[in-house]
Order: sequence, then structure tokens, then C-alpha cells
Amino acid sequence: MEIIKINKLVKEYRTNKRYTGTFGALKTLFSKEYICNKAVDEISFVINEGDSIGYLGPNGAGKSTMIKMLTGILVPTSGDIQVNGMIPYKNRKEIAKKIGVVFGQRSQLWWDLPVIDSFELHKYIYKISEYDYRSKIEEFVELMDMKDFLNKPVRQLSLGQRMRAEIALALLHSPTILFLDEPTIGLDVLAKHNIRKFLRNINKQKNVAVFLTTHDLKDIEEICDRIIIVNQGKSVFDGHILQLKKDTGTMNKRVTIEFYTDPGQLQISNAKLISDEGVRKKYEFIHTDIQGAGVMKSIMGIKHQDKIKDISIEEMSIEEIIHKVFVNLNQNIEIRV
Repeated sequence: MEIIKINKLVKEYRTNKRYTGTFGALKTLFSKEYICNKAVDEISFVINEGDSIGYLGPNGAGKSTMIKMLTGILVPTSGDIQVNGMIPYKNRKEIAKKIGVVFGQRSQLWWDLPVIDSFELHKYIYKISEYDYRSKIEEFVELMDMKDFLNKPVRQLSLGQRMRAEIALALLHSPTILFLDEPTIGLDVLAKHNIRKFLRNINKQKNVAVFLTTHDLKDIEEICDRIIIVNQGKSVFDGHILQLKKDTGTMNKRVTIEFYTDPGQLQISNAKLISDEGVRKKYEFIHTDIQGAGVMKSIMGIKHQDKIKDISIEEMSIEEIIHKVFVNLNQNIEIRV
């Protein structure tokens, strides 16, 4: 079922054109000329129930603007937008009942009150039944390990604890879609892992759609099945990460061979040497069953097998893939959408 549908959505920001110098300042004051900047430029996509979407792009690409339009905070300049069959900026109260929102750098919790008090207030605002409220609280306290700080004032929480409480609060009224803007910003490794695991479980087990913007690409890798990449307001890719790898030529894998002593130069069939540190050599090869089998056969044929300490194979990281996308864009190399 479609829960978000946008078609040729545009958001423009107009600023007065400024002129330099003394007379320029006067001209700026009385001028009616504007500079138009398109933060979102004719973007179209559909999100279905249970989807998990990573919305990526550099700073200024229009990511936060898109979330604000989807949640009804901003009014689009043109185009069509629907969330749960409603136009967000015209039906903000109705939309709010069906969505959850978490902004990494803004809090919905009451700063001086215990976390549980914010939950109680949320229950009252959204008219959540006592039974549903209690069952949700028990579930989230267990899954997010919140028992130790549920009765602490929000101002005494660590950033990781606060973010867990923020996400639980956003899900308390059972939304169909959860919007997340930089949910793991500033968190330590363990806190990030716990939040990613929780979001993945909520998406898969509760069928809650997730719309995520972040600069931490590990978030995308562990939570999202589909990614939308935007650049200068335009959509440049929309699809699965595997399709992105094919389109950017990043299906390659890397094999690292560690030796006890340096065996000297080695040639591995179907693989290209990309790093040679003596006892540690790294090769890259095209990821196909035939190519991979040829590489492993060649490695197994290396003389003095007793010199091999370890062999590891890895794919290109999502960070490397996205980096290549933007390098291609800067070089005007087309990526299929």
C-alpha cells in the first residue's frame, strides 16, 4: 500500500538580489529582483508500507527540506505530495497522528521532567488507550534497555539514552512511517549499534516504514533496503544498493592475503594488485562466480602455502560507493535513475 506519493515536487527559496558598494546597498533596498534557489527540483517517488528508505545527499542537497514538506512543516512551491492519502501542509493534525518524527539535534522530550512524564503527555495528546500505552512502554523499555533512566530528568541523560527515548516517543502512537533526520549524530559505537538494530526490527517486525537522512552511511547499510540520492535538489538515483553497485561499476570485491614473511611479487589470476605492503597484499577482482573461483584457485596454487597467515575477502563499503557516485556527478558521468 502506498503511504507516500510525490510527483515533480519543487521547493524554491527566494532571496533579494544584493548589490555591492554604497549605491548598491540603496539599490538592494528598493530592488524587486530576486535570486531563486531550488532546494528540491522536480523530485518524484513512491514509498510503500514497510519500506526502509535512505535519503542521501551532500549538505544543501535538500534532505531536511524534503522531510519538512513530508511532515507538513513547509509548503511546496509546486508539484503533488500525499502522505497517507492526505496533503501534509493542509492536514497537519491528521498527518501527525500517522507519522513519527525524530530530529537528531532537536528534542521532543521535556527537558526538566523525567522521561516517563514525556511519555504520559504523549499518551494524552494522541489519545492512546491505557492498554496500548502500557504494552508499548513495556516493549520499548525492554528492546531499548531504558529501565535505568525512565524516571530520570531528560537533562541528566546521555546523548545515547536521550536518542533512545526520542525514538520510543515517536513510535508510541503506532505511526505508519517514521521520519529520522540524523538519528545517530554524535553517538558512540555501541549506542549507534543498538539504535540501528532497534530500527531494523521495528521496520521488519512491525512493518513501520522508515525514511532516514544521515551522513553516517553505516546507518543506511544496516537499516535501509532502498536509497534515494539527491544532488543540487535533483534525484540522481533511486533503487537498491545492488543496483547502485552495478550502475557505478562497484560490484568488485577485494581479497587481502597476509603472510608470515614477504613472498615477493605475486600474480593472482583475474585479480589486480592494488596494495603491496610486503607481508600484506591486497587485490581487487570483478565479483562473479567464475572470476571469484579463478582468484581462489590461483591463491590456493601459491607456492609455500605455509607462509600464508590469513586470507580475507571484502566488498567495497557503501561509503566508497557513494563517494564514487558524487565523483561521477562532478565529472558529469550519468548514473541511471
